[in-house]
Amino acid sequence: MKDGEKPQLTGLLGPFDATMLVMGGIVGAGIFINPYVVAERVHSPVLILAAWVAGGVVAMLGAFVYAELADRMPHTGGEYAYLRECYHPLVGFLFGWSLLLVVMTGGMAAVAVTFARYFLALTGLHASERVVVVLTLALLTGINCMGAKLGSRVQSLLMVMKILVVAAVILSGFLLIKHPFPVLHPVLPPIAERQSSFGLLTGFGAAMIPVLFAFGGWQTSNFVAGEIRDPRRNLTRALMVGVAGVIVLYLAVNAACLRSLGADGLAQTTVPATEVMHRALGESGAKLVALGIAVSTLGFLSQAILTGPRVYFAMARDGLFFRSVAQITKRTRVPAVAIVLQSCWTAVIALSGSYEQILNYVVSMNFVFFGLSATCLFVLRRREAEASAEPAAGFRVPGHPFTTIIFIAACWLVVIDTIYKYPMNTFVGIAILLFGVPVYAVWHRLKEKRARIA
Repeated sequence: MKDGEKPQLTGLLGPFDATMLVMGGIVGAGIFINPYVVAERVHSPVLILAAWVAGGVVAMLGAFVYAELADRMPHTGGEYAYLRECYHPLVGFLFGWSLLLVVMTGGMAAVAVTFARYFLALTGLHASERVVVVLTLALLTGINCMGAKLGSRVQSLLMVMKILVVAAVILSGFLLIKHPFPVLHPVLPPIAERQSSFGLLTGFGAAMIPVLFAFGGWQTSNFVAGEIRDPRRNLTRALMVGVAGVIVLYLAVNAACLRSLGADGLAQTTVPATEVMHRALGESGAKLVALGIAVSTLGFLSQAILTGPRVYFAMARDGLFFRSVAQITKRTRVPAVAIVLQSCWTAVIALSGSYEQILNYVVSMNFVFFGLSATCLFVLRRREAEASAEPAAGFRVPGHPFTTIIFIAACWLVVIDTIYKYPMNTFVGIAILLFGVPVYAVWHRLKEKRARIA
């Protein structure tokens, strides 16, 4: 870097790093717990697996969409950049505003507290959960401030550890259970056979909600597109491979739970992975799952600290946030202020104890932006057609527009379901989002004022 030249983000992350980021954004502690929620709603092995297959299909359609967006616009900030360019800077700002204020940080706070509880239980240390939360966030923040490559290596290591623990659950369920249940029988539960088709359909739809949540998170890898080598090639492939890998893991875990516990047993336990490992290996197996949950929560925090701050950095670089947030350190080439900002706000939420309430507010916002970002494909393709340009070479969503519409519909069905079930929480979430409008107006005026002075 020449004297006087401003430092820039650099493409240090390779295809393996990108794939681990994609998988790390999806696989969390939920896979050790969520299977029972689906089993409660559909009651048969075939329907349980069918729900996870359907969720995997939707996730892959989403990966297709975000892969094309990454190919067309390999910019730092991901969804923020897509919404800014395709609609209006205000729309992009509202995404980043909600991400920093509640969506990313609220989720991180809840996960940090979960990690602290499992860490203290595993180690037997007599320490405060709050101390563990703060120290954990500080450690991961320090690692990511030392460089994107180091942060990515730590994230990749944690993801590999997660895969190993998940694999242990799968192998135990298939190899060490002495009295297994049939995995693909019965197709329909006895009660469902006497229900109307509509009742069966609504039950399956209800089961899809937690499945879609479990498959979420792959989109955060697009936030760091500017730091991935050849993102048009490596990020698009990472999205395909990463999501496909998670689909395999999730289906295998559910099959292992069904083989070990049966559909009824799975629906009756809130800790299915722990129950599987306890039946297979006794108390040592249960401790292994606890370790897996601790590693998974730590891995989620590592991935969030690596990816989320790039959105706030992009906002600040556009003049829509504090200028210091757009600063890149000369030696490590990372937006350190943005990283520290996110972690500090996460700690505030975690220590305040308000994270559980915040999580209730963010569900609808998250999926609104999923679907809205996907609509950017229609805008980009229309602009390409209006310019009478030959379609650029690169990844394109197979089956577009039909597959894209299916993904958008799935996202917004989650939003509709959330509004129907939790209207007050949705109202608060919308209020938080709309509060960003006057905040945007302030930053926009400051940006214009600085431009006039310059």
